[in-house]
Amino acid sequence: MPLPLDFDAPALHEGDRLHNAEWLETNGLGGWASSTIGGAHTRRYHGLLVAALHPPGGRMVMLSKLEETLLCEGATYDLGCNQFPGTYAPCGQQYIEQFSLHPFPTWSYRAGKLALTKQIGALHGENTTVVYYRLAEAPGPVELLLRPFAAVRDFHALQHANENVHREARFADGVLTIQAYDNTPPIYISVPGAKFDYAPYWYYHFQYREEQARGLDFEEDLFTHGVLRVTLQPGQTLGVIVSLDNTPGRDPAALLANEAARRDEVVKTAGFKGELEQQLVRAADQFIVRRGDHGHTIIAGYHWFGDWGRDTMIALPGLCLATKRFAEAKEILRAFADVESEGMLPNNFPDEGGAPAYNSADAALWFFIATQAYLKATGDDAFVRDELLPVLEDILAWHDRGTRYHIHCDDDGLLFAGEPGVQLTWMDAKVGDWVVTPRIGKPVELNALWYNALVILAELRAKFGRPGDEDLAARALAVKDRFVETFWNGKLGYLFDVVNGNDRDPSLRPNQLFALSLPHELLSQSQALSVFKSIEQKLLTPVGLRSLAPNMPGYRPHYEGGVHARDGAYHQGTVWGWLLGPYITALVRLRGPAGTTRARALVQNLSAKLGQNGLGTLSEIYDGDSPFTPRGCIAQAWSVGEILRVCREDLGE
Repeated sequence: MPLPLDFDAPALHEGDRLHNAEWLETNGLGGWASSTIGGAHTRRYHGLLVAALHPPGGRMVMLSKLEETLLCEGATYDLGCNQFPGTYAPCGQQYIEQFSLHPFPTWSYRAGKLALTKQIGALHGENTTVVYYRLAEAPGPVELLLRPFAAVRDFHALQHANENVHREARFADGVLTIQAYDNTPPIYISVPGAKFDYAPYWYYHFQYREEQARGLDFEEDLFTHGVLRVTLQPGQTLGVIVSLDNTPGRDPAALLANEAARRDEVVKTAGFKGELEQQLVRAADQFIVRRGDHGHTIIAGYHWFGDWGRDTMIALPGLCLATKRFAEAKEILRAFADVESEGMLPNNFPDEGGAPAYNSADAALWFFIATQAYLKATGDDAFVRDELLPVLEDILAWHDRGTRYHIHCDDDGLLFAGEPGVQLTWMDAKVGDWVVTPRIGKPVELNALWYNALVILAELRAKFGRPGDEDLAARALAVKDRFVETFWNGKLGYLFDVVNGNDRDPSLRPNQLFALSLPHELLSQSQALSVFKSIEQKLLTPVGLRSLAPNMPGYRPHYEGGVHARDGAYHQGTVWGWLLGPYITALVRLRGPAGTTRARALVQNLSAKLGQNGLGTLSEIYDGDSPFTPRGCIAQAWSVGEILRVCREDLGE
């Protein structure tokens, strides 16, 4: 099945694809360029240059857009598109006759006798976007007008007309320099052969409909300093460089060619043969970014997430190991090992900097899983023994003695976590003081991870000749027995979701799946098959697993509305794409060759999703009911990572 990443005019104008389908170009620092195919921004996060000033954080929408107008033989064609109250203006989307995603987002415009192509590419390792034009057809010379719209704001905020904006701009040697506000970096826009007409003023009331749909403020004012003019002859090209660095003499075409070659090498190194898998390798590349000057980390999702401990550990085997990016995997594991505190890994790092938050009960346990996967993939004994093993030992010691949020090994050997008002598991939605799924006590997936952590550490002790391996292995077996005694719901044929004393939550959720999918399983064959049957019947969808079965109290079929409504649905039925990974692992284990055939079909059926919300990538979540509309982040690290992991580990691709 060909991937739906190339669209001609009829396909572009089907439904609302021009304003729904979003392209994303990332720069390896945490920044990006992104918008819709039609050009109208629908999110506050859209922009031509969204820079990460302190990688991967400090993100700012610097240049919102660069709008084009073509002048030829007395005719004027505006190629831009914006939503304003009650209207779209201009309506340049009508001139788009073709769009393709590779090697970069590429538009073909036809307006009257003119044909123009445009490519947009973000350069790896720098806050730079290249826009490359080619006048393919024209009856004579054409004047191209480029109007830059500056936002220069935090990427979560919106800009409004104000008196603090610097109205002055400097233009020399084909470079327009804008420093819109005090204490913000200048933007350099290089347009060879251009002239600049200085005309500073505000444009008011740009509207972003996705923000409106999410119940958030959705209007913005943008400032323009004037218009850049350049004359193009038929067949001529023009490369525009938008950057926070002013480096004269760079060749835009060469910059794009080098970036395309880098991406091709990433795909080649990974070694996947299938078209879908190769595209997911390209998508994976977008999440692996720099942290600080030398390290790497994983962005959890675009456009609004930073690097999260849990997400990073879950996504790492697919994003880094399955794609053979072992050096980056090592740097990521080292970076998180360095910030282990009281037996815990950070839940997330604030985008604006500062101390990380440690409100995650499972990130440190996923660190064991990622460590084992790294060792298996690389054979890097020295790194694991000398740098990671001491951290794993410290995590165990802290869990035994007790750490933050009442996380501790209970008298029965199982792990307890939680206190009122704090969300600690991956089901972590919270609105004000309302924790939607508190799950205080002994969550089932936390204890499946706990058992795996004990087994993995016992194996590492034995491998590296450290004392206590046999005692820890025996302890793990006792935990396994206690796990089954505590969580098995014989009446319903699946596992309780959370146990807290005599309170046992029978909600059918996907968390019990990890008792089947983690490296070290916990259930008998008959129990595993019974659990899997319940998951398959009630939770499985073509795009992932529901977070709650439809027949359960509190099920929400749609993720939409304001913050309260959305977060109330986030783990109450909403489908999560990343859960398809552990499902496929369990499917292959339990059903052998038939399961492998079914798993391959599930993976290949994801191809259609690559042409929907986020082009060429996989979304964070989907509605719980058909047609499973994509929601949340348009690109999510663990959604992509888990599919790549199972392709490599379970399907042998």
